[in-house]
Amino acid sequence: MSRPRRLRRGFFARSVHAVAPELVGTTLLFKGVGGVIVEVEAYHHTDPVAHSFRGPTESNAVMFGPPGYTYVYRSYGIHWCLNFVCEPEGSASAVLIRALAPTQGLPAMRRRRGLAEERLLCSGPGRVCEALGVTGAHNGLALDKAPFELFARAEEPVLAVGPRVGITKAAEMPWRYGLKGSRFLSKPFSIRSPG
Repeated sequence: MSRPRRLRRGFFARSVHAVAPELVGTTLLFKGVGGVIVEVEAYHHTDPVAHSFRGPTESNAVMFGPPGYTYVYRSYGIHWCLNFVCEPEGSASAVLIRALAPTQGLPAMRRRRGLAEERLLCSGPGRVCEALGVTGAHNGLALDKAPFELFARAEEPVLAVGPRVGITKAAEMPWRYGLKGSRFLSKPFSIRSPG
């Protein structure tokens, strides 16, 4: 069986709205620990809730750099959150990694998270970082070099699409993407009927 194809930084040099859904089903590893990405959210620089909306600062500077790098920030002063910078340099758009289906390094994840329940190890952006051991020290790292590894998905998944979680501005935008039916999602999707 052939080894999955590695994703390179060029994968991210496109619209954040093209990259985000294509990340669902890919495999993310950090120092060999991780799993299949099952939920993400897209944040475009024109989006009032994007950290880059008001322009560059010391903390969000990596968002304005080239694509294919990590943007790690602390949410509410408690949880680290991992984002992948997308679009050409200067665009400042990114994809938030919201949930993984854990597949590798489960003992390490359980130890870091202090629980055994597989479903809860990586079901939320703060949990993803805690389980993988990602912190602010890993902000600005290339996604195609150690300690990160990203592998292309083996097949195209069935996606669930809906509004993003935990925001008030631009909350109606359907920029949250997930693996339909996954038990590892951070929150269920409210399925809309077409039309």
